[in-house]
Amino acid sequence: MGKFPASTGWLWIKQGFQLFLRQPGGLTSLAMLYAMLNLVMNLVPVVGQLASIVLIPAFSVAFMQACLDIEQGKRVLPALLLTGFRKPAFLKLLAVGLLYVSAAALAIGLSSLADDGMLLKLLTGKVDPNSKEAREASLGSAFVMIMLVGLPAAMAFCFSAPLIYFQNMGVGKAMFFSFFAVWRALKTFIVFAFSQFGLMLVLTQIIGMLFGGSPKVLVMVMQIVLLLFSVLIHCSFYSSYRQIFGIPDQK
Repeated sequence: MGKFPASTGWLWIKQGFQLFLRQPGGLTSLAMLYAMLNLVMNLVPVVGQLASIVLIPAFSVAFMQACLDIEQGKRVLPALLLTGFRKPAFLKLLAVGLLYVSAAALAIGLSSLADDGMLLKLLTGKVDPNSKEAREASLGSAFVMIMLVGLPAAMAFCFSAPLIYFQNMGVGKAMFFSFFAVWRALKTFIVFAFSQFGLMLVLTQIIGMLFGGSPKVLVMVMQIVLLLFSVLIHCSFYSSYRQIFGIPDQK
């Protein structure tokens, strides 16, 4: 795990885009299938919604495998979506998903102690953002608590799924290597994250200007763009993994 210049973060996005252009139809179809499956799971109250979050690591490796297949000249097929459900990798990926939910619950719980649960109420729409109680709440403290828990957790979870799947690591070892891989290239990942945010901001502004006069069309176009953007992020994430940990072993 070497160190990289900060500009490498933008390079990963460019490489991800080039990878996407090699099989845009296959990758988009895979993302659409995942989106539909997520929609079905979220129709089931609580259990389905929780499952959609817990299974994120298992589904994420499908896109990593798809990118690897593209590099090797193979077609991206819908069956790849079940890549992460192979044993014994699935049980480890499931454990990562459960830890992810636990970290999120811890962050939310600590933030609730700081602002009496106001941030959670705002996010769930239980309180009007313009209300007096919302304005007087200690939201800054809540955000600090979320960052203190969320950032280290995000660093640990970042590469844990592909490390488990491609390198057969245990959960703890994968999270350890993931954390320090991000830490060693922190400036690069900051550029990576801000580049993604900047691209999304520019795209939404352009789409808003072009289709703002027709709300229904605007919503439809935004959904398509968000889907394609999620594919681009997966491809860029694969590029970052490939450069840090090397070309994955074929499964």
